[in-house]
Amino acid sequence: MTDQIQFRSYDDRDADAVWRLHEWAIRATGNDPSDIPGTSDLENIETRYFDSGGAFLVGVVPDDTDELPQTFDGGLAAMGGFLPNDVGHADERTVPGAAELHRMRVAPSRQRRGYGRNLLHKLEQQVAERGYEVLLATTSQSQPAAVAFYRDEGYQEVGRSTQGEYELVHFEKRL
Repeated sequence: MTDQIQFRSYDDRDADAVWRLHEWAIRATGNDPSDIPGTSDLENIETRYFDSGGAFLVGVVPDDTDELPQTFDGGLAAMGGFLPNDVGHADERTVPGAAELHRMRVAPSRQRRGYGRNLLHKLEQQVAERGYEVLLATTSQSQPAAVAFYRDEGYQEVGRSTQGEYELVHFEKRL
């Protein structure tokens, strides 16, 4: 059912919609977006992702309901990116030669339609094309759908840690 979504590279005109989708998706998991550590990367995606060798994709759908955060070319239904692990957040684990997923979000009203899987596969393809053999993902135990999603997609749990009030689940996948 992913035929309506179109993935493209982030454009600076997407900034407000990206922030709104981030907040909406986090709230829908029962978490407070202001408690999520390290979200400053969303304030300057060009520098944080593109200039460091990563990528950030947005998934846009036709939306005439004004339900989704609006971009210049439709409603923002999904987003996510990756960074080389060595330029990720200083307080995260380091795996030499790996890339790490960040800010994987699907609009709550558009979940269970394959958008997240389609986005993940596109990001995995870009990661592999850039020569990375390992892709990392971290999510919170308080987001059981995300934990199940990574497991279903072949990611292996490799550890857990605590950051603030969040128990984090760390995954890896060899590409």
